[in-house]
Amino acid sequence: MTHPIAERLIKARVIPVLRLPSAKLTERAVDYLLEAGFKAIEITLTTPGAVDVIARLRERCLVGAGTVLDLKAARRCLDAGAQFLVSPCMVGGLAEAAHAAEAAALIGGFTPGEVLEARRAGADIIKIFPASSGGPAHLAAIQAVFPDALLCPTGGVTAENMADYFKAGARLVGVGNAIVPVPALQGGDREAVIAHAKKYLQ
Repeated sequence: MTHPIAERLIKARVIPVLRLPSAKLTERAVDYLLEAGFKAIEITLTTPGAVDVIARLRERCLVGAGTVLDLKAARRCLDAGAQFLVSPCMVGGLAEAAHAAEAAALIGGFTPGEVLEARRAGADIIKIFPASSGGPAHLAAIQAVFPDALLCPTGGVTAENMADYFKAGARLVGVGNAIVPVPALQGGDREAVIAHAKKYLQ
């Protein structure tokens, strides 16, 4: 049975993964992305003040924490209201912590062995990372071995190759800062950022 939050993420299809140099710029990006039509946002913990940003966003959209590397960070994010946790690799106990808070767990893996480990650990969705290292062909090969796995390629997904990942079996994709043109974002050019981001929803 698919986790309810995982179902919402799959329905959203494209998850912006924000890794920006300040909380202010991150929240501006979120404003523009929500206006563009995105329903879910991942805030990486490499963002300054990431946990506070998550707390401020939890009433506005489906918000998750990315680059979660240990359980202490996971609990801080869950306490702040994160509805899904994302790790780039196996983090023991992450799924249990997420599920105890009714949140979803997206655990990273790249090789068949790592994907199997993530599945056994209770991952709701498996983040294939870094996707660019193997491309859509690698994802298709993983999907063939694990046909019922919910795969989310992240790292190097662009508007140009996104369709290839979906054809290869991805149920959703994570898109990094490519989803927002940073110079336009820094300059407060709302229309330019929204127009660029909407390309990922077409």
